[in-house]
Amino acid sequence: MSYSSVFKPELLTNTVMVVTGGGSGIGRCCAHELSALGAHVVLIGRKEEKLQKVQSEIIEDGGSADYWVCDIREEESVKATVKAIKEKHGVIHGLLNNAGGQYPSPLAAINQKGFETVVRTNLVGGFLFAREVYNQSMVKTGGSIVNIIADMWGGMPGMGHSGAARAGMENFTKTAAFEWGQSGVRVNAIAPGWIISSGMDTYEGAFKAIIPKLEQAVPLSRMGTESEVSSAVTFLLSEGSAFISGATLRIDGAASLGNRMWPLPKAKNNTPYNGFHRAVMPDVLKEHEKQEA
Repeated sequence: MSYSSVFKPELLTNTVMVVTGGGSGIGRCCAHELSALGAHVVLIGRKEEKLQKVQSEIIEDGGSADYWVCDIREEESVKATVKAIKEKHGVIHGLLNNAGGQYPSPLAAINQKGFETVVRTNLVGGFLFAREVYNQSMVKTGGSIVNIIADMWGGMPGMGHSGAARAGMENFTKTAAFEWGQSGVRVNAIAPGWIISSGMDTYEGAFKAIIPKLEQAVPLSRMGTESEVSSAVTFLLSEGSAFISGATLRIDGAASLGNRMWPLPKAKNNTPYNGFHRAVMPDVLKEHEKQEA
C-alpha cells in the first residue's frame, strides 16, 4: 500500500522538506505524503526511536528520508541542526513547523515554569527553526514555511498557555511573510481543529472523557483526519500556492464559527478523506466505539 494523495505523484520531486515533530501524529502523516510526492523528507524531533520508526516506514514505502534529533527550544541546537541539514542537502525548499505540545489546566493553576515551557515549545521553538532555515538557506533560494497553530480565536479555555503561544505564532507568521517576501519566501499557517491523531492518547482524566464528544460541537458532525491537514500543508508547500503568503487556513469543520445560541443538527453528506495508509485510530476513540457498540 502507499499514500493516496490527491496531488500528482511528481509534485515535489527533487525538493527537500523539513518536518519538525515528524515522529508522530500530524507530522508523521505529512512526512509520508511529502515523501510520496517525491520530496526527500528531513524528520526533526527529540526522540530518536520515533524518528527512526517513521524513517523506516517512509523508506519501506519507497520514499526518501533522514532525521536529526533536536530540541527546537534550544537555540544552539537549532542552529547546528539546520547547518548540518544545509551542508548535507545543499538547500531547504520547505519547512513544516509542526512540533508542539501542551497539557490541560485552568489558567489559575498554571505556574510560571509550566506557562513558559509551553510557550517555548509552541512559539519560541517555531520561531528559532524558521529563522535559521531562512538565514541559512531560504534567504538565498526562496522557499515555503508552514506553521501549525490551533483553533484559538475564541480563547483556549483549559489550555491558556497554548492559546497564547499559538496566537503569537499566527502573528509571527504574518510578520515573517511580510519581511521575508523580498527573498521569495512564503510563510503561512494551518490551524487544525479536532483531528483524529495519536496525540489524543496523551490526555487523561476529565479531558480524555471529553474527546469522544468533541464532534458534537462541529457543524460537520465529525472530527478531522490527519490526511485532511496534510493535504492543506502539502498545497502550501507546493508551487500551486506561489502567491499565498501570510494566510492562516482553518481546518476545523467550521467549529471555530458561530456561537452556543445556534443549535447544531446532525450533518449529512459528509465523507472524510483519509489518504494515509498507515493512519492509526487513537485508543481513546477505540474505547468509545466499543462502548457505543
